[in-house]
Amino acid sequence: MNTKQTSIRFCGFGGQGIILSSVILGEAAVTKEGIYAAQSQSYGSEARGGQCQSEVVLSKNPIGTPTNEQNDILVAMFQAAYMSHKHELKKGGVLFVDSGLVPDLGDVDPSVTVWKVPATETAIRLGSKMAGNMVMLGFIQEKTGLVSRDSLLAAIRESVKEKYVEMNTAAFEEGIRMAKEDTGA
Repeated sequence: MNTKQTSIRFCGFGGQGIILSSVILGEAAVTKEGIYAAQSQSYGSEARGGQCQSEVVLSKNPIGTPTNEQNDILVAMFQAAYMSHKHELKKGGVLFVDSGLVPDLGDVDPSVTVWKVPATETAIRLGSKMAGNMVMLGFIQEKTGLVSRDSLLAAIRESVKEKYVEMNTAAFEEGIRMAKEDTGA
């Protein structure tokens, strides 16, 4: 990671692990790599099933504000959430979408790098629809290197209930494997 701040917004619907993804990323950065992190989140009024979003800001230096109007990375796990947050991605940013749940990207600035990840579809194949967020997190780790694989794995083990650790780590590893194979958007 370079010295500037990196802002990552996760968006989707309640129940997809959107908030958990940002918490794990922040935990890995702070507790394993000594990177400053600030995390914020919001849910729609309906919580589970409604839109939710979370933002993580990572920096080598102390963070003055925990949110940004424009994000370096946008991770969209649901079409309506993508439509609500796509304007918050900086020119030259990176967009990760769950290809099964965000089929319509509309007009994306040509400076944006787009990665279409079949995260939920892959999680279902692995045995748990709920692990789509971990597939996506693994893919993001491989493509960005914001924090190390080992730091994220440790944070996953510390952040999810013991009975879900094996499924979540398998989904995370599958996301990394998919990213290694995916050389073009």
